[in-house]
Amino acid sequence: MTHTDWSDVPGRLARLAAEPGAEGIFGARAHRWSLEPALRAGELAELEGQLRVELPEEYRSFLLAAGRGGAGPAYGLFPPRRTDGRWAWAGDGAELTDRDSLARPFPHTEAFNPADALPEPPDEEDFDTVEAFNDAEDAYWERYDEVVYAPGHAIGLLYLCHLGCALREALVVSGPARGRMWADDTAEGGGFRPLRDDDGTPLGFARWYRRWLEASEMSARAATVRG
Repeated sequence: MTHTDWSDVPGRLARLAAEPGAEGIFGARAHRWSLEPALRAGELAELEGQLRVELPEEYRSFLLAAGRGGAGPAYGLFPPRRTDGRWAWAGDGAELTDRDSLARPFPHTEAFNPADALPEPPDEEDFDTVEAFNDAEDAYWERYDEVVYAPGHAIGLLYLCHLGCALREALVVSGPARGRMWADDTAEGGGFRPLRDDDGTPLGFARWYRRWLEASEMSARAATVRG
């Protein structure tokens, strides 16, 4: 089976939906093991035309052959939808994708944390009054948000799912890491990092999705046996 062959996915999701132990798997209540209808070739062409970039092959083949979104890691895959003639992804955090900059290269291949450029937060012991410390602390965290959450860090990233607690995972659409999946852990101060398989291999979209599918099947079987 190639990375762009998704013919097994509908049957596997259907079996998971029927497995008693599957309903307790994280995120299942959100996506219910169901995929939204696949995109038609003309819809994908229109979407890519608006983005001015071709999506990585593993993901675009999924959109055409499996579904546009729904059942997937964590709370599920963000689906692309057309609203007033404009394509955009829908979901909690999907708005982090800057559609106008997806064609610009994401420059990183190794983990990075924008917060590393900042000094340590102010220490209350360094201030004569509580008011002065509070002012310095407010200024620090305002600057922290400006640096860490600057939209430029996500150029070339297509956000695809939400793990909860504002943690998200994204596909690199442009740049040297094109086609690979990255984690955005900035909400917990962790910055950005490439996702890797158990052997350290960088995860592309296909392996990322199938890894979740395999883990879900194992968890569902185990829960059913215990139940």
